[in-house]
Amino acid sequence: MKIDLTDTTSSKINKALVEGRRAIGTPAVGMVLTLVLVTDEENAYDALKAANEASREHPSRKLVVVKRFSRSARDRSKARLDAEVRVGVEAGTGETVVLRLYGEVIDHAQSVVLPLLLPDAPVVVWWAANAPDNPAKDPLGTLAQRRVTDTYAAENPIDELKARAAVYTPGDTDLAWTRITPWRSMLAAALDQVDCKVTAVRVEGEELNASCELLGMWLAERLHVPVTRAVSAGPGLTSVRMETDCGTIELRRSDGSLATLAIEGQPDRAVALNRRETSELIAEELRRLDPDDTYASTLRFGVDRLAAADSEKSGDTAQPAKKAASTRTAAAKKAASK
Repeated sequence: MKIDLTDTTSSKINKALVEGRRAIGTPAVGMVLTLVLVTDEENAYDALKAANEASREHPSRKLVVVKRFSRSARDRSKARLDAEVRVGVEAGTGETVVLRLYGEVIDHAQSVVLPLLLPDAPVVVWWAANAPDNPAKDPLGTLAQRRVTDTYAAENPIDELKARAAVYTPGDTDLAWTRITPWRSMLAAALDQVDCKVTAVRVEGEELNASCELLGMWLAERLHVPVTRAVSAGPGLTSVRMETDCGTIELRRSDGSLATLAIEGQPDRAVALNRRETSELIAEELRRLDPDDTYASTLRFGVDRLAAADSEKSGDTAQPAKKAASTRTAAAKKAASK
């Protein structure tokens, strides 16, 4: 069931939610949290679809905040709030309210969202696009226990990681970190199978991929060994090679779905390592609402502390790789001299 409201208020939206639940015969719905989804019109459909799929595991009230910037100065001076209330099958598991903000109300989104939050329930804010410089200081971010960004959508993911590290506040997280959960689990399981000391690591993946950088930073911070960041054609992460005092351990994936785990002295094993959909990433983040200390320590380790390697690829990827290598190597030498 859909209810369209034009030039409305938060109180009218709450009334529409109650009327909608009564109309479909479910006056009470067990929802565990409020998910505030901040996006633009271009990405709203995909982001809401992912949130709806994630709500099968986490029934929630989804508040989609879409800021509509008017072209003319006259329209920008007029504050208006339009809403689309969805309950029942249209809303997945829970309820959905799509809020479109116009004019001066764009700068006061928190005032619109606050009366619509579920009482006594956690709040998670997810910026599907155009995340603020400091999520914890953002007016919407101050309402939440958990703040989710995605550096994958940033124009320069590496600079974005540095910016996130500078303003990190407990409760912040990023989907680039969530994407490497299966890799971290697989590598940790591989090390549990051997009694060896890791001496060096090489992480290979797409250039300017925040997940590759985070995985390298995590390995360097945890293992206290030098980690080299190499560039490949992708997709995403393609290989992690760990040199140990009793042989090489390598986890490589070339097609984005099936990976091979090779441990010296043991037969190679095929393992499922699919690139996951956004809905799966959001569902994972909603399973824990406490601060992620591992992410915090990894993020603060610093991208510049990873060494870079020249790409062995030929063609267009070679020059960017060499440029990145020289820049990162210089940064690493500078850090080591301090």
